[in-house]
Amino acid sequence: MNEQDIWVFGYGSLIWKPGFEFAHQEIGRLQNYKRSFCIWSIHYRGTPEHMGLVLALDKVQGSNCDGLLFKIKAKNVEKVLSYLRKRELISDAYLEVIVDVKLNSGETVKAYTYLVNRNHEQYAGSLTIDDQALIIKSAKGTIGSNTEYLYNVTKCLRDLGIKDPELEKLSYQTRKLSE
Repeated sequence: MNEQDIWVFGYGSLIWKPGFEFAHQEIGRLQNYKRSFCIWSIHYRGTPEHMGLVLALDKVQGSNCDGLLFKIKAKNVEKVLSYLRKRELISDAYLEVIVDVKLNSGETVKAYTYLVNRNHEQYAGSLTIDDQALIIKSAKGTIGSNTEYLYNVTKCLRDLGIKDPELEKLSYQTRKLSE
């Protein structure tokens, strides 16, 4: 059993649908990574025949990703990590890592998060925003539509005061295609 509290850094669906118990949440910044629709989804937001796209953290020197940090009490760590591994590591497209995330207070904490595995066949890092919008517009998977995922993440970031111009542009492009 884990004897210490941990932090989990959410940048996508964890922000609007964490699915686990946490003691505290707060905005944090991960440096040199960006939030990106760079993983082909063949389960949750697409199928093998009609793939969707899901978010991951992709390493981009000089960029930042603002997201939500969740503090997990020591007594819940095993349960939460088990849940996250089942949810996030459905394939080897994500890598579980511990990263340094800066809180708004200036303090830096170690946090679990999930990065894209660029060597995985589901890596889709070279798509343009227009290509992403076309894919997201019509993809559906076992837990819902790709548009629901995009719009919920975009809305939650906006509600938290987190600016992500690329995600806003993608949401706009996708809505425009759906009209």
